[in-house]
Amino acid sequence: MPDSATQRPWLKYYSDMPADINVPQINLYEMFAASAAKHPDNNAIAFMGTVITYRQLLAEIDNCAAAFAALGAQAGDSATLVLPNIPNTPILFYALNKLGVRTALAHPLSSAPELAHYLEVTGSKWAVTVDMFYEKFREAVGGSDVEKLIITHIPDYLSPLLKAGFKVTKGRKIAAVPKTDELVIAWKDFLAGAPKVAATAVPYRRPQRPEDGAVVLFSGGTTALPKGIELSSFAFNALYESVHLMTGLSETDSVLTIMPLFHGFGLGLCIHTTLSTGALSILVPEVNAKSYIDNLLKYHPTFIPGVPTLFESLLRHPGLDKVRFDNLVGAYSGGDSLTADLKRRFDARIKAQGSQVELLEGYGLTETVTVCVLSPQHNYRDNSMGIPQPGMLVKIVAPDTSDELPYGETGEICVTGPTLMNRYLGDPEATANTLRTHPDTLVWCHTGDIGSMDSDGYLYFINRLKRIIKVSGVAVYPMQVEQVLEDHPLVDRACVIGVPDDYQMARVRAYVIPAAGVVADEAAKELLLTHCQQQLNRWSTPRELQFRDDLPRTLVGKIDYRALEREAAGEVDTAAS
Repeated sequence: MPDSATQRPWLKYYSDMPADINVPQINLYEMFAASAAKHPDNNAIAFMGTVITYRQLLAEIDNCAAAFAALGAQAGDSATLVLPNIPNTPILFYALNKLGVRTALAHPLSSAPELAHYLEVTGSKWAVTVDMFYEKFREAVGGSDVEKLIITHIPDYLSPLLKAGFKVTKGRKIAAVPKTDELVIAWKDFLAGAPKVAATAVPYRRPQRPEDGAVVLFSGGTTALPKGIELSSFAFNALYESVHLMTGLSETDSVLTIMPLFHGFGLGLCIHTTLSTGALSILVPEVNAKSYIDNLLKYHPTFIPGVPTLFESLLRHPGLDKVRFDNLVGAYSGGDSLTADLKRRFDARIKAQGSQVELLEGYGLTETVTVCVLSPQHNYRDNSMGIPQPGMLVKIVAPDTSDELPYGETGEICVTGPTLMNRYLGDPEATANTLRTHPDTLVWCHTGDIGSMDSDGYLYFINRLKRIIKVSGVAVYPMQVEQVLEDHPLVDRACVIGVPDDYQMARVRAYVIPAAGVVADEAAKELLLTHCQQQLNRWSTPRELQFRDDLPRTLVGKIDYRALEREAAGEVDTAAS
């Protein structure tokens, strides 16, 4: 029987990489400050033509921290950020960490009920969003512990010329935030509240231990709403130490940061790992093929990340013909499974346009910040996620046990290492079910994912134990959608599944049993879809809705969603034949 924790068969592919990592006992802010001291004149952030050096970014972070301190923020508080990829986001991320304030990051397109949930579960005293989401966020803040709602604007860090251009094109469509709202403070006014004293006037003292909860990201679980996953500075720093070894990322590189910063991929890799290295992070606030290509042409990044849907859209966009990939060092796909066909087509395309590398994928989950398994360069294996990164261990166990299975057998993927989460907020039962101490005395994360590992240590992902749908790489939680539908008076019961989609990889389909006396017609369908649009983000909103007199049941009387999945799969098979 294998013992992956001691045998680690994947080490043969490490070349000169160490098997384990040394994680500095510092927090996120200190990690960035050390990088800024080492590379003060390197460019840290590029955003729509604006470039900010490490020296300038550190000054912005310190000023932001002072402004929060002036509002009364202190260690142990929590703040929620609901922002796109703009410079304000990393500035806030490090500034709040400097004070010991736990920072939660959530999707800007979250519904008001979702935002209210995030504020409640984190107990946030401070909230930050962008002006275009003010109305929705103001609704969510009602009844929360939030003391101030800070409003940012996309042009905050644009040049005067680009600010004027933004105002004429997109800015005029954004409703003005009421000046009479006493809860609100504009970003510039907030920063102006920072005490005008020298940075050395108040000696810096670490406000919390590196292993304490520093960041909260949201993911799915067994409840209807996403869980808050608490992560430490130590976990993020460990991710940096591991990934920069695996990828070869250096201070001369640049990373296209189009992956959203409320996600571990964007925040952990494209921001913290990149900035801890001294490299350039190119912030892209809009996730679409045109924005991606525009930034490829402008900045020629050496590392490009994305989800499969995004790479597919790039291949379909005529603008990709203009891009050269001669200086590309790495291309990485995450968030969803990369099909062999898409990989082949993307690899062929970038090779024809100068690339010497191939598109690689990895495996990870928010409970480990993000990626913990990655395909090594020049050693890719078809359909494999790759091998564990330095410092990380992976094994396959019989589901719901700690019994490791032989290589090649299918079971639950378990992961351990320094990037593990601290806990699920407010859910000790789920935490104990996910983080379990095995006979080897190590704490392992039971991922709920099914896979296998070959004798060389390559991981193969097969399926998810958890009910989850990935739409364009974004996690959709069927129980949440079902709850929203069943809250409507037109609905008796609902069941939600994912069905294959050529572009989004999957789309959401809802099956609905109408309430007694309800006419199941197109008008009722439109009412329900509109209701979902108001309560859910666009990925979670069903693309299809079918009325049924009844739904299949299991032997114990539960709705059998797997039967509906098999039915939907039969539709695909029938269409193919």
